Amino acid sequence: MLFDMFKIFFKVGAFTIGGGYAMLPIIQKEIVDNKKWVKEEEFLDTIAIAQGSPGPIAVNVSIFIGYKLKGFKGALVCTLGTTLPSFLIILLIATVFFQFRNNPIIEKVFLGIRPAVVALIASAVYQLAKKSKFGYKKVIISVITALIIVFLSISPIYLILIGGIGSILYNKNIENRQK
Repeated sequence: MLFDMFKIFFKVGAFTIGGGYAMLPIIQKEIVDNKKWVKEEEFLDTIAIAQGSPGPIAVNVSIFIGYKLKGFKGALVCTLGTTLPSFLIILLIATVFFQFRNNPIIEKVFLGIRPAVVALIASAVYQLAKKSKFGYKKVIISVITALIIVFLSISPIYLILIGGIGSILYNKNIENRQK
């Protein structure tokens, strides 16, 4: 199973352009839909935990999934599978690409890749929002938060802290009313 875990995360790391969020739908398809190693709800919880943890989200997700499945060895294998392709590609780029950086064909290739990356990230956001069972209020909060980050340049860290504290206070208020 460890080798199978490595293969899946290596494939995700090797064939997903655009970073962590672009990897999420592919990881989900592999480990939730195809392998059924975790349930969809567990995967969403894993994403929430990974977002709140320092480091790249795809690496954090691979660590959590690997640890859940096979403990420390699983976490190590999945993390290696996720990061090794990027390391090898960056090593190749660093040794070869520098020579061709001003080549018009190479520039056009990267211009063509950008929209695909945006589409992958948009797909991940859509899938997460759809499966998170967002209500009307949560959608409004998400949009307002995104607008605050974009237009007021407030760090997302502060907004996450405010959201967490607000949620605690809101839920305590509901508990007090029910007593």
